[in-house]
Amino acid sequence: MPIFSRKPTRFWTTALAMTLALGVTGPASAADVDNAKNAGFESGLSEWTCSAGSGTTVSSPVHGGSAALKATPAGQDNARCVQTVAVKPSSTYTLSAWVQGGYAYLGATGTGTTDVSAWTPDTASWKQLSTTFTTGASTTSVTVYTHGWYGQAAYFADDVSVYGPDGGGGGGPSPTVPAAPAAVTVTGTSASSVSLSWNAVSGATGYHVYRNGTKVTAVTGTSATVTGLAASTSYSFQITAVNAAGESVRSGVVTGTTSAAPGGGGGAVPRHAVTGYWQNFDNGATVQKLSDVQAQYDIIAVAFADATTTPGAVTFNLDSAGLGGYTVDQFKADIRAKQAAGKKVIVSVGGQNGTVSVSDSTSATNFANSVYALMQTYGFDGVDIDLENGLNATYMSQALRSLSAKAGSGLVLTMAPQTIDMQSTSNAYFQTALSVRDILTVVNMQYYNSGSMLGCDGRVYSQGSVDFLTALACIQLEGGLAPSQVGLGLPASPRGAGSGYVSPSVVNNALDCLTKGTGCGSFKPSKTYPDLRGAMTWSTNWDAAAGNAWSGAVGPHVHGLP
Repeated sequence: MPIFSRKPTRFWTTALAMTLALGVTGPASAADVDNAKNAGFESGLSEWTCSAGSGTTVSSPVHGGSAALKATPAGQDNARCVQTVAVKPSSTYTLSAWVQGGYAYLGATGTGTTDVSAWTPDTASWKQLSTTFTTGASTTSVTVYTHGWYGQAAYFADDVSVYGPDGGGGGGPSPTVPAAPAAVTVTGTSASSVSLSWNAVSGATGYHVYRNGTKVTAVTGTSATVTGLAASTSYSFQITAVNAAGESVRSGVVTGTTSAAPGGGGGAVPRHAVTGYWQNFDNGATVQKLSDVQAQYDIIAVAFADATTTPGAVTFNLDSAGLGGYTVDQFKADIRAKQAAGKKVIVSVGGQNGTVSVSDSTSATNFANSVYALMQTYGFDGVDIDLENGLNATYMSQALRSLSAKAGSGLVLTMAPQTIDMQSTSNAYFQTALSVRDILTVVNMQYYNSGSMLGCDGRVYSQGSVDFLTALACIQLEGGLAPSQVGLGLPASPRGAGSGYVSPSVVNNALDCLTKGTGCGSFKPSKTYPDLRGAMTWSTNWDAAAGNAWSGAVGPHVHGLP
C-alpha cells in the first residue's frame, strides 16, 4: 500500500502485439506430421540459430528426452533462437513448445498471412505455449522462433513442434497416443475444491481431468484444482493425457474428500465485505483513531507492523505522537469495540516501505510466532500480507500454516499483491495464495500504480477502467481462487495513490459485471461470480479526507450484492 505513492510497476509494451495461448488444439489429420527438426534439442543446436551466442543445450531441466534449450537474454539481446521450417502453401499448422524459467515467447514469421506468437511470464515448472497459423498461397517455409526478454532470467524450451501437412523438409515423426498419467495424487482439499497432481507423460500436449467419470476440465500442466464441490463429500478422479493423435486411457482412480463447511479462514466475515486500511501514521490524510473508522468497513487492516532485527519477526508500534496522543489502551479498547460491532481488525505486514524477509524455516517460525503474539497482545483477528518487495512462496506458506495452527479456524488471512504479482499462477504471490487457499479469506489485489496489464483473455488493458478491473480479476477467478477469495483493491481518492484512481461508480460497475454480468465494458467474463467477496481501499483515512465518498458509495453496493 502506498504511504505517499508507490513507484509504478513494470509492464511490457510488447504484450500489445501478443496473445497468451495455453490451449490445446484439436486432433491433427492423418497426413499431419511434425515439421520441426531437432525439436527436442537432442542434437545440440543443430537446425537452430541463437542470437549473440545466447543459446546452449542442457541435460537438466528437460521436458522430454535428454536435452533442452537454455537461452540467456542480455541487456540488448532477447535470446532469440530460430529455425526455418518447410511448410505447404495454404495449410494450417499448430505451433507449440514447452517452456520454463524466465519470460518466454514462441512465434512464427513469414507465414504469408498473419504472423503469430504466444508468451508466458516466468514459470518454475514446464508450461506449454501453443498457437496456430495458416500459410499463404505461395508460402513454402516459415521462421519459427523462441525468445526471452531483455535483461531477464534465462528461459528453457523443449519439444518444439510444427504439426500440420508435410512440408517436404523432413522433421519429427507423427504423434502417437500418449500413455496414461501415473502417480495421480490428491495434494489438497477445501470445503469446495480438491487439488490434484500427476507425473508428466512423454508426448502429451495436455491433460483431461475426470470427476466421477465426467470430464470437468482440461489443463496443460501436471496439476489442477477442481472447484464447485460440496462440503464433506468424497469424489473420484481420473486423468488422461492428450495430444494431436488422441487421448490416452484413463489413469487409476484417486479419491478426494472435501472438508466440512464453512472450513478454512474467514471467521464471521460477511459474504460480501469491504476492507479498508487504517493508517498508523500521519501522511496528510485525515488522522483517525480506530473508533473513527467508517461503519461500512467490515475488515480493518492496521497499517503496518514493523520488521525487527530477528529474521522474519514483526512487531507493532502505535504512533501515539503522530495520532494526537492516541494511547495503546485506547487502541486496544477500540479494537474490542469494532469486534463487538461485528468487524474484523487485522494487522498488515509490509506496505510500500516495509521489508520483511521470510526465506527459510527459522524465519517462517519467527513470523508465525510474532504475528500470533501480536494477535494475543492487541486482539487482532488475523494478518494481511502486503509485501511489495517480494516473498518466498514456500516459506511464507509455511509461516501462514503455522500461524493458522496456532490461531485456529477463526483466523482472518488477507493479501494485497500488486497487479504484476498476480499475472500468472507461476508468480510467488499467486503460488502463496493457492498454497494456503484452504485458510485464505480474500486477496485484494491493488488495481493501481500499475500501468497496463494482461487480462485473462490475453489482451492488454489500461488501468482506470472497468475492463482493467474485471479482466485482471478473471485471472484469479479462473486461476484457482474461489470467488469468495477475490476482492477489488482501489484508492479511496486521487491522493491515495500515484495513479489508478477510479470513481466509485466504476468500482460498482466492475462488481456488477463480475457478480451479475451487468455494467461490463468491452470485456465480458464467460460466467458470473456471485460469491465475489467485495472491495478494498487504501485507505480509510484518505476516504475520510474525501468526505467518505468511496465508502459511502461502494460500501452499500458491496453489501447489496447477490
